[in-house]
Amino acid sequence: MGWQRDHAMLALRLNRLLTGGRAGDAGAAGTALIYRGPAEWSERAAAEPPAVPGALAEEAERLMEQAPSAYLAAHVRAVRAVARHLDGERLPLADYARECLGLEPRWVPEEVFERAHAELDAALPKAPGSVGDRLRAWQAARTLGDIDRLPALVDRAVAETRARTNAIVPLPSGEVVRCRLVEGVAFHGAGDYEGGLRSTIHINKAIPFNLADLLYLVSHEGHPGHIAESVLKEPRLGEWQRVRFMLSPSFVLSEGLGLLAQEVLFPGNEARDWLNAYVYPEVGLPPDDVDLAAVHHAKNVLWGVWGNATFLAAEGRGDAEVAAYLSRWSLYGDGEVAAVLGQLRPSPMSPYVFGYFHGWELLRRWVRGPEQVRRLLTEALLPADVTA
Repeated sequence: MGWQRDHAMLALRLNRLLTGGRAGDAGAAGTALIYRGPAEWSERAAAEPPAVPGALAEEAERLMEQAPSAYLAAHVRAVRAVARHLDGERLPLADYARECLGLEPRWVPEEVFERAHAELDAALPKAPGSVGDRLRAWQAARTLGDIDRLPALVDRAVAETRARTNAIVPLPSGEVVRCRLVEGVAFHGAGDYEGGLRSTIHINKAIPFNLADLLYLVSHEGHPGHIAESVLKEPRLGEWQRVRFMLSPSFVLSEGLGLLAQEVLFPGNEARDWLNAYVYPEVGLPPDDVDLAAVHHAKNVLWGVWGNATFLAAEGRGDAEVAAYLSRWSLYGDGEVAAVLGQLRPSPMSPYVFGYFHGWELLRRWVRGPEQVRRLLTEALLPADVTA
């Protein structure tokens, strides 16, 4: 218990330096720590004077030497790297990311994005304009008009994704997942496990919701993604799972599984067919014949653009150059680029974005069937464990 308490206090104190407040949950804005440990520890950290980054780095060094497992040592190493960063250390971004994430991100060649653009070109409805124009037109045609109808549709998607996940790994009975529409947040969707088999999927109502992404988002945030991982791991791993610093190796695998989740549950174009049968008729939309699997595969590939843009920002490139790169390769419109540009500016949390593309790429090579998915949902794994 002593090591666990000291680890939790270290993470809570560092989170306070990063965010200025208490730890939150997966649906909270401005948190670097998912914390469900004892309330008295978080209250103590909140009442203390702000910690000194150098002292936190020294404490992390001590806890690394005493860590009960390689898994926990890797997570304390991430905390140490961030504390050192706050103390003035400036490693090259790839080296800093390696200390935090347990893998070294690389620049993704633009040829990879060109192939994703070609995949979208073949998958989307034929129409005049660029691939980006056609993508936005298709998204607009699939947008839910009345956002207040979304929670009921999410409920339906949760039931389907949970049933399919249960066929891979048994889930506890009595689980409740609700949908909450939120405003004033930077994310599109976030899954939050609250304990007691109760969870919430938070969705930003300020962002138009493309119904073709319903299963893509729900499987990522819910089952077999973030909520399923918490529900299954917390009884097995205890405090290891209740105190989770977000800039860490485990989140590489969490975000990688999130991006892979729909493909795991709905191989081929089963997701499109399910939407055609159970969602589009409900809201008065005609059936869709796009190659939705290809669209979402390309979307996952284009997460690599975010990583490249983060490298550019770390090199000191100006907002205009980073925005132009995003616009060219991510196929975002001007408004979308403007909305995300601030998230890519250099910060102690910059490496987090690499977890999406590199985590997905890592797991897509490793996952060959249900056994690997079960391991991801029940075991304490590091990126190094899934490269063998």
